[in-house]
Amino acid sequence: MSAVVHLVDNDVASQARIGRVLQASGYRIQAYGSAEEILNHLPDGSVDSCIVIDAQIPDVGGPDLFDRLIAAGSNLPVIFLAGVADIRTTVRAIKAGAEDFLPKPVERGEFIEAVSRAIARHRITSEQECWVRQRAARLKQLTPREREVFDLVVRGKMNKQIAFELGTTERTVKAHRHKVMEKMEIRSVAELVSCAERLGLLRPASA
Repeated sequence: MSAVVHLVDNDVASQARIGRVLQASGYRIQAYGSAEEILNHLPDGSVDSCIVIDAQIPDVGGPDLFDRLIAAGSNLPVIFLAGVADIRTTVRAIKAGAEDFLPKPVERGEFIEAVSRAIARHRITSEQECWVRQRAARLKQLTPREREVFDLVVRGKMNKQIAFELGTTERTVKAHRHKVMEKMEIRSVAELVSCAERLGLLRPASA
């Protein structure tokens, strides 16, 4: 399925021009004529996507719309288009995390390149979020004792130390470790530690 570009622009002629450029490059278009329209039909992000916003969109204004999209839970990368150079708006948009800020009328090559980058970033972010959800679900499948072993292993404890701390035998700890690795679908202790860090269970190593 081709990627989707959500285009927010109240200028019908501009919307049509930009839409043709995007469709010619193989993207699907979902157009919105106002800020309220996209806020009332928030893209779910389940398909590779990005949002293109006219920075001078009436009523709300591009940067304010960006803030409201984030507050509503959108994680789609945003590209701003502006017909009039506005340094203050540009700086605010970039600081807020906008993917890019381009002048209108758009230069085809530069615009499509920016859209491609934005969609690629959304794809990577979605894959990372999916990985975290899957591992978090697997973590919940561990028994209370397996979770204790998990927590001690990722903190560098050896089997003998874990056995002493839990009041059990090394053989039992080894059995629990095997189950932890099996349930988490992880092959090494280093990978298990990395998993714990990505799940926010460990502080990242100091630089």
